[in-house]
This record gives sequence, structure tokens and C-alpha cells, in this order.
Amino acid sequence: MENKQQSNGVMKENNAVKKKVNWSGSLIVASLTGAFGSSFLYGYNLSVVNAPAGYIKKFYNETWERRYGFSVDEGTLTLLWSITVSIFAIGGLVGAIIVTPIVKFFGRKCTLVLNNVFAVAAALLMSLSSLAGSFEMLILGRIIMGVDAGISLSALPMYLSEISPKEIRGSLGQVTAIFICIGVFTGQVLGLPEIFGQESRWPFLFGAIIVPSLIQAVILPFLPESPRYLLLEKHNTSKAEKAFQRFLGKDDVSHEIEEVLAESRVQRNTKLVSILQLLRTRAVRWQIVTVVVTMGCYQLCGLNAIWYYTNNIFSESGINRETIPYVTLSTGAVETLAAVFSGLVIERLGRRPLLIGGFGLMIVFFAVLTVSLTLQNTVHWLPYLSIFCILAIIASFCIGPGGIPFVLTGEFFQQSQRPAAFMIAGTVNWLSNFAVGLLFPFIQAGLQTYCFLVFAAICFAGATYLFFVLPETKNKTFQEISQAFAKRNKVTLEMQEMNHYVGERKSSEEQESNFTSSVDNGETKKGIV
Repeated sequence: MENKQQSNGVMKENNAVKKKVNWSGSLIVASLTGAFGSSFLYGYNLSVVNAPAGYIKKFYNETWERRYGFSVDEGTLTLLWSITVSIFAIGGLVGAIIVTPIVKFFGRKCTLVLNNVFAVAAALLMSLSSLAGSFEMLILGRIIMGVDAGISLSALPMYLSEISPKEIRGSLGQVTAIFICIGVFTGQVLGLPEIFGQESRWPFLFGAIIVPSLIQAVILPFLPESPRYLLLEKHNTSKAEKAFQRFLGKDDVSHEIEEVLAESRVQRNTKLVSILQLLRTRAVRWQIVTVVVTMGCYQLCGLNAIWYYTNNIFSESGINRETIPYVTLSTGAVETLAAVFSGLVIERLGRRPLLIGGFGLMIVFFAVLTVSLTLQNTVHWLPYLSIFCILAIIASFCIGPGGIPFVLTGEFFQQSQRPAAFMIAGTVNWLSNFAVGLLFPFIQAGLQTYCFLVFAAICFAGATYLFFVLPETKNKTFQEISQAFAKRNKVTLEMQEMNHYVGERKSSEEQESNFTSSVDNGETKKGIV
């Protein structure tokens, strides 16, 4: 009876801990500031080139004519414009490749701060290209901006996953996706004719990039570094404890310190692993495959095709071409609202239902869109069904597939493996992005409206894989997630390590006692695990 009462007491205490999640001011500011200067700019640069496309092509033609005395032919102009748009993905791939040594040496927060150098340089090059009469400056700026995006889309999810309590890790991780959507929507709004969508003002669209970068560069240095990075990689216990206290908004962070120490015991004497070492590690084999699948589907599921068709479908439905830019804002608004909704419910519903359900809904609406586009000239109301399908596909994407892949990458891997894992995820992301930009025109030309069936098939393959392989990860530690994958990886959790932990429990308590006393004395001790 006494044991039962004690058990009930522990359960109540655990439930109270789960309910009491501290959204401290530092945690909120760090997530918003980090995302505003990072994922926001990625989304912004995806949409910002759409509105001034005609003016930029005219600038290219005028520059060419001034240099060589004749107008550029249509094929060369199309090639230059295609390079301008797609080169962003090449820069992103470079950023994803170089991010691992940068976050290892500088840390997560400092990487985000220093990354603003790329953003500011890119903004200056692109905004001054018209004044300088050099379209090469615009192309070079797009490359550099891509490098910035490639670094930030790895460093930001890494930072957010390491500063957030596991109870809200999914919600905080969705900040990345939410700000991508807000960035896309902002690019659409600023591209309106009343703002910067005019021939004389289009350079300001690129100059605006400086604003989020400077805000992040000013605010983020006053916030703590990732406490996990400080404790596990820098062995700075004093700063790690202070960082936990600021992010969690409480003085007693012994439980959080113990969780990190428990992970460090399992991986003690393990240095930061390389990509090859990670790929050779049997214990994370299916985690890597799952990250590759989710990141590949993230780019290959057809959302870029949706953006391509939007203006044509709106035009076919009878909407005036002058008013199409304003109607297009509805797509950005739906995208943002769906991402916010996902952030609010992810800790209740979990990652699996949102991710698999999102792909499932996209399959349905892709099928309906294919039918409506094929028959829209025969039935007068079908173009409106096409518009609904476009908005529904965008919402379905943002509910799950649009942000959860970044969350999963941060949850699947332990501290020493995380940078290499994000490099793999980023490489797949940007290569898939480039492939879509390169291959979609040929797919569209060959299949016409039936091209959406290709994307439906990709969504189906992704959803099927995730249904059978992906475990639920909400509110779970790294060890618990590893346990869920252990059978599929054909490994057992290192029982020797667990026995070793039990056998060394006494000595561990002595180490933690030394840790506490060192903090109390204001000292910093290294190698405590």
C-alpha cells in the first residue's frame, strides 16, 4: 500500500513536471531571433525573385546590350535567369558541407551570428548590382546567400533542439518551418507593385535582407550558447549550468544536467564523428535512412511545382492578371497559418501523425488537382477546384513535411553525431532542391498536368516508408529513441554500458557532487565524465 502511494506520488510529480514547461524569456528570444535571421531569410529568398523577374531580365538585357552592342538572345537570357534562380541551391549545398567544422569550432550560437557576414555581403552585392551595371554581382550574391541558408538550416535546428526541454522540443523545432513560411509570405508582400515590385525599386527587395541579419547579429550575442555544447564538447560546467538556468527560467537545473551527463556516460571517450564514421555506425543506420527519406521527400514532394502552376491556374480561373499577385498572397498566408498550427499541436499529436498525414493529404489533393487541371476547359467551375487543391496541398505540406524533418534530425542523434547528421540532411536537402529546379521543366513539358502524379507517387513512397519505420519521438530522450530503432538496426543497447553505469553509480554520484561543489565555488572543471 505504501509502495502504491509512493508510486502515485511519483506519477503526480512527473505529470506536474510535464505540465509545467518553462517558456523563459531567453528561450523565446533565442528561438525567434535565431529563426528571424536564419530560416526567415531562406524563405524570403525563395520567393523574392518571383515578383521582379521581368525587371531583372530587362536589366540583364540592357547590361548585355551596353557591353556588347547587341541584345541578348532569348536562349541566353533564359539560361542567365535559370542560373540566377538555381545557383541559390548550389550555395546552399556548399553551406551544408562546411557547417560541421564551423559549429564544432565556434559553437551553435556563434555560427549563427557569424553567418550574418554572408547575408550582409550578399545583400550588398545584389542590391547594388543595378547601380553598378553588373548582373554578375546579382548571381554572386545569390550564391553567397545560398551559403548563408545552407549553414543556417543546419545550425538553427541544432541550436533549437539543444536549448529546448524535451516537452516542447517539437514545438520549438517548428519555429524553423514557421519562419520559412513567414519569409516566403514577406517576399510576396514586399514584391507588390505598391511597395518594391516596380522597375526602379526591385534592388530594395534584396537590400531588405540586411535588416533581419543585423537584428540577429545585435541580439543573439547576449544570449547563451547551447548548454549541451558547452557541457559535452567544451566541458565548461559553469557556463552550461548558467545557460540551462537562463533558458529554463529556474535555478535548479540538476535534472537537466543529469540527463546530459547520462548521455555523456553512454558516449564517453567518443569524439565528434565524421560523416563516414556515422555512415558506418550500425546503431544509427535506419535513423540516417529515415533522415535521407524525409529530407528528400521534403524537396521532391512537388511544392515547387505548385508554385510554378499557381499563376497559370489563377489566370485560367478568370482572375485578372493585375490582381493575381494579391491573390497569390493567399498561398503565403495559408502556408504560414498551417505551419503555426503544426507548431501548436505537434506536442499533442506527435511527429508521426503530422508527417504521415501531411503526405497522405498531399496524395489525395494531387490526384484531384490532376483531374481538375485535365478537365478544367470542359467544366466552368473546375478552375476554382484547382485553386482549392493548391491551397490544400500547401497547407498539408506545412502541417507536417514542411518542418518536422528538421526536428527529427535533431532528435535522432547524440551530441557527437549531430553535426555530421545535419551535414547529411543538408546535402540531401540542397541536392534535391537543385534536382527539382533542373528536372521539373522537362517533367512538366513531357507529362503536362499529369506531372503531379509523379509527386503523388513520391509522397506515397515517403508516407509508406515512414508508416513502417518511423517511431514516435515526442517527449523522448535520445536513449529512448535509440531503443525504438535498436531492433531494426539489429543491435542491442549497450548493456555493458548500462551495467557499467549501475556499477559506477556510487562513483558517478561522487563526480556529480564534485560538479556541484565546483559550481558553488565558481570553478570550471573539465573532463568530469
